[in-house]
Amino acid sequence: MGKLQQFDITFANNKVVYSPGESISGTVTIRINNSLQFKAIKVKCQGSCGISTKVTDTSWTVEEQYLNTTLSVADKGTLTAGEHNFPFQFLIPAAVPTSFEGPFGKIVYRVRAAIDTPRFAKDYKAQKPFYLLNLLNLNEVPGIDQLSYAVTTKKFSYLLVKSGTLMLKTCTDLRGYIPGQVIKLATEIHNKSGKDTGCVLASLIQKVTYKTNRPVFDLRTIAEVEGAGVKAGKHAEWREQIIVPPLPQSALAGCSLIDIDYFIQVSLKSPEAVVTLPIYIGNIAVNLSPARTVPSSPDRCSVTATPNAAGVTPSAPPAEDNEESCAGGAASEEIPTKSHSQQDPSGQPVSMSPSAFSHAPGAALPPGHRQPGAPSPLFCVSTGATIPFFTEGNPTPVPTSCSLILPPEYSSCDYPHEPPPTYEESCSSTNFSFNSGQ
Repeated sequence: MGKLQQFDITFANNKVVYSPGESISGTVTIRINNSLQFKAIKVKCQGSCGISTKVTDTSWTVEEQYLNTTLSVADKGTLTAGEHNFPFQFLIPAAVPTSFEGPFGKIVYRVRAAIDTPRFAKDYKAQKPFYLLNLLNLNEVPGIDQLSYAVTTKKFSYLLVKSGTLMLKTCTDLRGYIPGQVIKLATEIHNKSGKDTGCVLASLIQKVTYKTNRPVFDLRTIAEVEGAGVKAGKHAEWREQIIVPPLPQSALAGCSLIDIDYFIQVSLKSPEAVVTLPIYIGNIAVNLSPARTVPSSPDRCSVTATPNAAGVTPSAPPAEDNEESCAGGAASEEIPTKSHSQQDPSGQPVSMSPSAFSHAPGAALPPGHRQPGAPSPLFCVSTGATIPFFTEGNPTPVPTSCSLILPPEYSSCDYPHEPPPTYEESCSSTNFSFNSGQ
């Protein structure tokens, strides 16, 4: 490296994750074996978002800047042989978005240092990333503690001869969760047709929207649970749970180029019937008061509309369907779970039976959900972890005491991908539709 033996940026207390409104301070260390003339030594603190329309693009299509401050730590002079330390400090603005990295864009923050040398001499540069975590308090989202539900029906006919009706209902105990919490799902299937249904599937879906002139949608299935089908003429119930893995929070306050949305989608493969419930993922859990009237662990889906209900409430089915409903008739069966996509850090499937979790409703699992004796979680090179991640330099994971930072294993994703319905569309899609079946 010639005269320059060391040119490093170190943050105070080796801190790498900051919050809006905090100060970020540190030291630029320069060590040289011969004297070095310079015009200036400057330190910059920068934060920006950039997005593109292709994964392979080397430049951003659209950008926006959140932070760009320059500090001159030394004016024109000469550095003597040896080690020199230059302290710096910057104030992070109060309204900056959380760090994020995806295939079509990223929100990045870094400190850069530069030694500006005289003409014809080589300039020297160094940089180090840091990460912003702008907490999303779920308690500030209206109606977040309310049970969320949706229902749809299917009529089957062949050559205009009516053969039966199927009703699919599903609900979640809350409308918002933090990583480590459990999403409790309750699903009812009323199969009043003469045919068995296919498997029932519940998925936690992430949609990231990159806003360019032609928006790009990145749609991923984060976790998936599959249950058995329902016999002809039967009424069955399915109760399942999904652990929320480390995920970026819903929305990105302060960023106008990237949106993050989450959905719970429950579907039947045959006949095709789908209900979609929008949910929030945040950083501060919902504070459930003792006076809460909506049960946190519903035994059965309730789709009775109340004046102030926060759930997705469809219109009532036709009268003839009400007459056929078996909600108050024969006893329901329980749908067994066939498979579950989630695994714990040891690589073993997570047991997701209804009795698998004995902690209080709404409480988070122990940090990292680790087995006894398991090593500390790793600060991984990855996309979208709750605690941000290194994207440059040595890719070796660094041990840390932070909890809930192991990222999920995403399923394969095609680009671009059509998004799931918006909140308004998901509400309207729960209205009863009558389609031809087999």
